[in-house]
Amino acid sequence: MSSKILIIGACGQIGTELTTKLREIYGVNNVIASDINTRNLDLVNSGPFEIIDAKNFNAIKDCCKNHNIDTVYLMAALLSATGEKYPMEAWDLNTNALFHVLNLAKDGVIKKIFWPSSIAVFGSTTPRENTPQHTICEPTTVYGITKQVGERWCEYYHNKYGVDVRSLRYPGIISHKAMPGGGTTDYAVEIYHEALKIGTYECFLSKDTSLPMMFMADAIKATTELMQTPVEHLTIRSSYNLAAISFTPKEIAESIKKQLPEFSITYKPDFRQAIADSWPSSIDDSIARKDWNWKENYNLEVMTIEMLTQLKLKYRIEP
Repeated sequence: MSSKILIIGACGQIGTELTTKLREIYGVNNVIASDINTRNLDLVNSGPFEIIDAKNFNAIKDCCKNHNIDTVYLMAALLSATGEKYPMEAWDLNTNALFHVLNLAKDGVIKKIFWPSSIAVFGSTTPRENTPQHTICEPTTVYGITKQVGERWCEYYHNKYGVDVRSLRYPGIISHKAMPGGGTTDYAVEIYHEALKIGTYECFLSKDTSLPMMFMADAIKATTELMQTPVEHLTIRSSYNLAAISFTPKEIAESIKKQLPEFSITYKPDFRQAIADSWPSSIDDSIARKDWNWKENYNLEVMTIEMLTQLKLKYRIEP
């Protein structure tokens, strides 16, 4: 019998492309997409879709039973910058939605969970360079707090109840398909759009702020590979460190200038600068590379060429 998958928060930045990839792997009818909104018509119309509020336990449970779901990808969340504006909403969504799927797995309704964590679990007391898997985690944002708490609950449910929950600490994710959803690393997506539309960009982080980043294709690759890894190979049940590339706004701007020589950038740091300053500049993901042979495909130059190529098509700009 085919694996039946439910993606909660399928219309988000990562969920959109994850849904497409999982349908390629497992078949369109075996992957149920769900979200609270239906604005992403391309995704809504591309296969089975349910309107589900991630905070509604009964709605999730009914969907899992109706579709014989065995694997849930819980992608719904309020991200870092948005979470600072709406802290109670972020706590409610980010923690309670996780409890819902963990309890469904504990009760045997589903068998496997993917839940994303983030580099936001780290804080200003964390070593910034080559941040290790096991280190001080004192997050300074509501988003980071919810992710740190979630990691602890994932490991607890695995150890206490045998729940097969798997997780990655995503860095900043860069995509040409869906727009970002209120994160501190959003500049690294916005900059490509503005470079093509108006030829300049005002960055909300300072020019030398180095952060861990990843092209969306690599994030999807890491997610699907982790979920396909035999259970006996996994040694981390909180959340795996994950890395690909680290760069500054100045460095990404220089990579764009190689393709668009007239491009210019200015800097006007806002409240997101303090968030970025509390995060690592690079990540040690050697355990992921050892446990399930993780390896990224994209560096900064290759990613910039791909982003500009795809966005030129989107905006109907001649190559």
